[in-house]
Parts: sequence; C-alpha cells; structure tokens
Amino acid sequence: MENRLQNAPCGLLSLDHEGYLLEVNDTFLKEMSYERETILNKHIECMCKPSMKMIFHSYFYPNINLYGSVKEFFIKLKNQAGEEVPFIMSANQYIKEGKDQIDVVLLPMRRRVEYEKELKQTQRELQEALKKLEDVYAEIQHKQETLAAINTDLVLLTNTDHLTGIANRKFLQERLEGLIERYQEEGIGFSLLLMDIDHFKQVNDCYGHQVGDEVLIKVASLLKEYAGDDYVAGRFGGEEFILLLPGADESAAFFIAKKVNRLIEKATFDQVNHLTISIGSATFTKEDDLNSILRKADYALYVSKEKGRNRATHYSEAL
Repeated sequence: MENRLQNAPCGLLSLDHEGYLLEVNDTFLKEMSYERETILNKHIECMCKPSMKMIFHSYFYPNINLYGSVKEFFIKLKNQAGEEVPFIMSANQYIKEGKDQIDVVLLPMRRRVEYEKELKQTQRELQEALKKLEDVYAEIQHKQETLAAINTDLVLLTNTDHLTGIANRKFLQERLEGLIERYQEEGIGFSLLLMDIDHFKQVNDCYGHQVGDEVLIKVASLLKEYAGDDYVAGRFGGEEFILLLPGADESAAFFIAKKVNRLIEKATFDQVNHLTISIGSATFTKEDDLNSILRKADYALYVSKEKGRNRATHYSEAL
C-alpha cells in the first residue's frame, strides 16, 4: 500500500476474492488497536461476531460478486479488545495480476453513533419534558376550570338571597342599571313590579318566624317559576319582592301584575293556608333613573295597600 494511504482519514483494506486480508493501513490499525501481523492474511470475518458474519454472507458477498461493488454498507467489526466498532463500508472489486482483489474503505461511525445516541437521548428527554409540560398545562387548565367554577359559585352566592334562593337586592339593582343602559342606547323599554305580602307581620306573630320564612321561600319559588327565562324575580328585602319585565310596556306590566295577584291568591301555604300580595308597577320613561322608577313603583304599591290590598296598581293610575 502506498505510504500516502497509510494515514488516510479512513480505514483501508485489501482483500483477496476469498475475503482474506492482504493489506491494511495504519489508520485502521490505530482505530482498532491491532498490530499488523496479527490480522494480515486473516479472514475479515475474524473481526465479526456471528450476526455480522450472517450479514456478510447475505449482502456483502452476493453484491461484490454480482455487481463488483458494495456501497455504504453498515457493519460492526471487533477491535483488539473485542468491542464492536461501527463502520460504513464501501468496496470495489478489481483484477490485479490476474487475480480478483477487493479494495475496502471503512469510515468509522463511532462518533456518529454516539451523536445518534445523544440525539435519541435528547429526544427522549425532550419528549419527557413535553409530557411533563402537558401534565403541568393539564393541571393548570384543571385548576383554572376549578377556579372558574368557584368564581361562578361566588358570583352566584353574592347575587342570591340566602333564604329564598332567588336574586338579591344587589343583583336586582345591577340588572336594573343594565335595563336602563339598554333603554338609553337602544330604546328598549321595561317595567317592574314591586310586591309586598299582605299582613305578613301577622304571619310572624301568629305562627312564628320559621313559618314566616317558609312563606317567603314559597312566594319566591312561585315568582321564580313564573318569571322563567323572560323576566327576573328577586327579593328586595323583608317581605318585598321585585319582578323585572324587560320589553314590557304599561299595559303588559298591568296584565302581568294581575296574573301574579291570582297566582299568589290561589297558592296553598302550609299552616297559613292562603295569602295575598299587593303590587305596584311602573314603566321606565326618559325622565326616569334607577331611584325614580323605584319610587314610582313604591308609591303605586302604597296605593294598592290603601285600596284594600290583594290588587295591582300602575303608577300612571295612582296619580
């Protein structure tokens, strides 16, 4: 072998047609820690484990014999210590002095294999990190959903009357402000009913506050059921209730008030048996604000009580 090839940047071997080593360069010897005399004239398969020998017989020999060359054939050869070293092998067959010989180029793959291992390890670590990140994200999402549910419950709690379970005064005032804003921006009117249970003090005095609370809960339930999704029923305080009527004009408000009168009058209450309710209604106008429409409804309620209770009066009638 020429001197310039002894230290080529790759391993160089020359084999005879049977696969015995005729020449080997210094680069391969250094890579594999062999002494030249220990492998010259030895069969190349002496550096192969059984699995590699099978690959040689199934791929290398058939291709070199049929096509005269082998390109980029991955193989592992044992070094002096018995460790397998990966190579990419390319080979060409030629005739020298009437005999077939095979020149073999061996490019060490040790660093590439190490890089591939590092890359695979990095990919595994990245996948594990992504999995952890997904788990963290899922946990955050779960906590956000839990927090949203808690916030929803808190909002519901702050907007709900604790005794009756319907809207409280705070929520009613907020909705009333919203209806006023919509009236000012879109011109959509509304009315409200202010209701008071007739002779409620007598219920408490005669039957006790527990029965009084049961009456309030029953009235609230009836109003909430009647309100449905179209209206808003709430407890304004004590035995007073409000029904907000989006889109309702004066005549609609009066008609609804009469229906509520009959609804309460026909209902049956435990121990108390029957009760009635007085109603004052008012319809929002451009001259009104939150306080004025409540004052109007309160005055109409006062008139209903003065006229004998269990009736409904619209503010326009009370003047």
